[in-house]
Amino acid sequence: MRLAPSSCQKYPGVRGSAPRKGYNQVQMVIVIPAAGASSRMRGRDKLLEIVDGQPLLARCTGRALATGWPVVVALAEIHTQRWTAIEGMAVTRVTVRDSNQGMAASIRDAMAVIPQSTDAVMIVPADMPDLETVDFQLLSEAFIQDPAHIWRGSNDAGTPGHPVIFPKRLFPKLLTLDNGEGARAALEGEVVKLCPLPDQHALTDLDTPEDWTRWRAN
Repeated sequence: MRLAPSSCQKYPGVRGSAPRKGYNQVQMVIVIPAAGASSRMRGRDKLLEIVDGQPLLARCTGRALATGWPVVVALAEIHTQRWTAIEGMAVTRVTVRDSNQGMAASIRDAMAVIPQSTDAVMIVPADMPDLETVDFQLLSEAFIQDPAHIWRGSNDAGTPGHPVIFPKRLFPKLLTLDNGEGARAALEGEVVKLCPLPDQHALTDLDTPEDWTRWRAN
């Protein structure tokens, strides 16, 4: 993976604002891997933590749907409360067969239901409570202007984070990811463009009760 400077521009926006120019030029699908075990939460489920009055998974899914792109949520069968959290939302739900094998399994199974007409997928981890619809829109617009490369959210200092957009040519790699590697194998040998998102939106993920306490305190 080689990080490259980008022409990604910040713009003012509000939560749920309408997509801007170029959205009809590509077919993108947002994939939310949500089959993880929350193993570091000591009995709590981080995706059911309440943020803005709703479970984090529902919040993330709603923000993704507000872009206008189709959304696929990958879930483990045993996480019945997560299924309930997004009940009634207009998303494609995928049961992850080997959910104990990490994010790679979630991405593989989600990619298996992506329509053939899809030009790109945006991978959005479900445990990032700062991400907003405008973040997804900004990253999407950057990709639309330069669809040959991977685009990745970052902070202003250039630290790479999430979401990540993969063009269609990398779908075969996403369909064959090794367990425990996440999407790293699909990044190997690729030029990755960075798109700065506000504050620490691209980096804030909360894996432990202490993480949640610190985040809520701020």
